[in-house]
Formats: sequence, structure tokens, C-alpha cells
Amino acid sequence: MQPSPRVAYFCMEYGLDPTFPIYAGGLGILAGDHMKSAGDLHVPLIGVGLFWDEGYTRQLIGAKHAVVDEYPKTPRDAVRRVDARVDVTVRGKRVPLRVWKVERFVTSTLYLLEPERADDRWITQRLYGGGEDDRLAQEIVLGVGGVRLLAALGEKIDVYHFNEGHAVFAGLELLRRKAFGGTSLAERMELLRPHVVFTTHTPVPAGNEVHDVDVMRKLGADLDFTDDELEHIGGDPFSMTVAGLRLARLANAVAELHGETAREMWAEVDGAAPIISITNGVHAPTWQDARVRAALSADKPKERQDRELWAAHQAMKAELLDEIEQRTKHRLSIDRLVIGFARRAAAYKRADLILGDDKHLKKLFERGVQLVYSGKAHPRDTAGKALVGRLVDAAAKHRGHVVFLENYDMRVGALMTRGADVWLNNPRRPLEASGTSGMKAAMNGVPNVSILDGWWPEGCQHGVTGWKIGDPDPDDDPFDEKDEARVDKRDRALLYEVLEREVLPAYAERATWLAIMRASIAMAQWKFSSDRMIEDYVTKVYAPR
Repeated sequence: MQPSPRVAYFCMEYGLDPTFPIYAGGLGILAGDHMKSAGDLHVPLIGVGLFWDEGYTRQLIGAKHAVVDEYPKTPRDAVRRVDARVDVTVRGKRVPLRVWKVERFVTSTLYLLEPERADDRWITQRLYGGGEDDRLAQEIVLGVGGVRLLAALGEKIDVYHFNEGHAVFAGLELLRRKAFGGTSLAERMELLRPHVVFTTHTPVPAGNEVHDVDVMRKLGADLDFTDDELEHIGGDPFSMTVAGLRLARLANAVAELHGETAREMWAEVDGAAPIISITNGVHAPTWQDARVRAALSADKPKERQDRELWAAHQAMKAELLDEIEQRTKHRLSIDRLVIGFARRAAAYKRADLILGDDKHLKKLFERGVQLVYSGKAHPRDTAGKALVGRLVDAAAKHRGHVVFLENYDMRVGALMTRGADVWLNNPRRPLEASGTSGMKAAMNGVPNVSILDGWWPEGCQHGVTGWKIGDPDPDDDPFDEKDEARVDKRDRALLYEVLEREVLPAYAERATWLAIMRASIAMAQWKFSSDRMIEDYVTKVYAPR
């Protein structure tokens, strides 16, 4: 790999370890894996984030299947205080910040910011908590505070990487400081762009933040730019994604298909950076069980590899089933197919798609299919919580066939992506930007059954590395609510068909199934690793143009 310039990586959340809950979901897990591989590969990259005092919700199922959010304090034993003086201005008030350096989980450098004074700590109390004022204040601390921290530490940064729109105020601060010279705004932007890259993660419009300029002024997020200047940077109202695209020399989507979608979504933005694709990856040492690597050691004959791979899989499956029994008091069969589905509870991911036809579902249960779910809804997402409620209701209705594991986190994710037999993914295409849980499953010999969305078009060889659920239909409109019932009915039928006609017969033949497991691992192990992803960022994004 070629040498990398010095990079500052800004992200709102980092998923490093289940004991350190400063992450909500996929964005944070990706950022954590990014930092881990950057350290493993000795890339000169510094991470900047926020220390969340109560982290993200610990989400449990209460009486009458109600979703209950709890907020325990985040442990501070993995960080140490850094002697640096940094402050920002929020609502016209000076807010001193303290700086923490993460001492465990990564070998790269990761700094986390939070307000020094208790009466300012509302800003970083909870990840994605509160309303628009809270979000803007958090983004001021991340972006503006992050740039000021790096300056205070004397760090010479060549490239600023904004991972999602949350970090865009770092760009405003760099412009305000005239960090790379220039007098007029146009000149400053022209001189800044060679030093900024931007990653966009969501093709769902609601996931792209927009703020009213008056609200930005109230919070101090405007950094004294005029209305015309702010409109020139991010439009009016101020779009964090538009600003990111205009401030960067290069932007990237997180899968090949997402690149196509993002280029179409943002085609009308004047002055936007070109959008390429860098497909996400996962940190193999974190997510691939060591028993899988040991089983497939190259010095063993194939027959022994197969025996040990199956034994490793059955051991991991037993661990998942033990966890299920401990939590739910239900024991699933180790000899029957376990389908895993675990991700953020969002409507477009259609967690309950397979549950929609009782007649077909009964047929699957009669053939031994067992469904294991987990998922967590944003605390303010009533639709997401309703979806979780439906999964819990399904587990009660189909006892012994369907289970739901509450409080989805990194630990549950690891258990499920190692212990399931099949990994299910059925979003409305093309709304899944990438999705990384399926990569983790594939690395552990758990083949995917998935809609051809996100990363899966790049990994799927139907019947070899896993299975697709039908083919894309260009007439589908994922944003047309009137069309949802038709699309769901069709995709549900295609899902039942592939399970009944292809997946279950393959599972019944040990040699066939082992060949698919091996192909799944071989497909994912490098191509969908965060080491490969970091190499791509260094050579295709960070390297000077």
C-alpha cells in the first residue's frame, strides 16, 4: 500500500467494543472498524469524536411488550484525559471542552470531546438525543471543537475526512480560520477543497440533515458567515450533505450500487465533488471467529478443514442457542436451520417481511426453520418501536419457531453473525446503502439470503456464495407508499421460494452446505474487510490528486 497523507477522521459515533457504548448502529461500527484497520495498517490517521455521557439507549422489552429505553452512564475506564485547551461557542456562551484519548480497543489515535462544565454537559448527554438544538450543539463540538483540538495539539493534517454530514461544521471552521489561505469565500473554498473528503451514507432523504439558517444562528453554528455565504456552502435551508459535497474535492458512497444512487440523488447540486464508491468492510479480527480461521488453515487437507469448519460452526451455533435459552427460556434445535436477522429497526429494512403470510410461514416451520431476531429502534422513532413490537408479538405467537433478543448491541451482533445458519436481509432496494452485518456473517461461513441491495450485488454468486431474493425491477419506486404493498407481496413470495426450493435442500446436504460456507468465507475475507477498505481510501481517496 502506498504511503498515506496525515488524515483527520471525524465521526459522531464509534463502535469499538460492547463495553463502551458510544455508538448507535452501523455508522458507528463502521467508524470503529475504520479506526482499527487504520491502526493495524499503520495509516497516519487521527479520529475525532464525542464522549457520550450516557451513550446510546439500552433498549429492553417491558410489560405488554412495550419498548423501554434506559440510559446507564458510559464507563470511563477506557479513556484518559489529554491536556489540551479547547472551547467552542454555543448559544453565545463559551463552552470549554475537555479531551479524552481512547486507550483500549484501537492502536490508532482517537480523541473524544465533551463539555468541561456540568451545566454544558446536556450537549453530549446522549447520542442522537434531544431535538434540533441538541444536534446542532453536538455538531459544533464535533466539527468546530475537533478542528480547534487538532490545532491546539499542533497536528499537521493533510486531509480532513468528514464521515457523514455531522462533521461538516469542521469545514466551516477551517474556512473561518482561512486554514489554507484565500480572502474571498470562493477563494477559501477553492484552497480548502484539496484537503477535504466526504463520505455519504444514506440514500434515505430523511437521513440527510437540513437546518434552518435562523436556528443555526441561534446556536452559533453559522460561525458568523452571512446568509448568502451559508447558502453558497450548503443551500437554504442549510443541507449538511450539500455542504459536505461542496467543501470536498472528492466524495464517496459506501457500495457500488449506492454510488449510482448517490450520484443520481445529488446530480443537481452545483459545485459538488464527484462521488465514487468505496465499498464498506468489516474488521476481520473483531468479527470473524478465530475458530473459523483455524479450521481453514492452509496446512490442513480439505477433508480436515471441512470437519473442523462444521465443528466450529456448530459450536458457535450452540453458543447462540445457549444465549437464546438464557434470555427467553426457549431452546431452539441445533439440527434445524436458524435464520438470523439483526439490524436497526427501520421500516425500509422490512424485518417482518417473512412473517407476513401465515400459510407459507407454517410450511417453513414444518420444515424446521427457526427465526432469530434482534434490533434496536431510535428512542424517538415510533415506527421503529412499533416494528420491534411486532417482532416481539411474533415471538410470542410462534413460540419455539421465532425468538427476539432485546438490546441489540455489538455482543449480540457477534453471536448472531457467527451462530446463525443463514443471514437474512430484505430492504426496499436501493435504500440499503451498504449493510455490514451480512459481511460479518459471510466471513463466519453464514451465507446471505438477500435482496440485491447494498454490498450484496458485489458479493452474490447465486447458489455459490449465498442467494439473491429475486432480481431488481426498474419499475419499483421505494418512495411510493402506494406501491409498497405490491412490492412487499412480490418480495415475500420470492423469499419463500428461494428458502423452500434452494436454501433448505442445500442445508440438507452437508457437503453442499460446506461448499457454500467455504465460498462465502473466501468471498468476504478480503474483499469485504476493513483492511481492503482502508487500502482503497488511502489509494483512491486520501492520496493527493
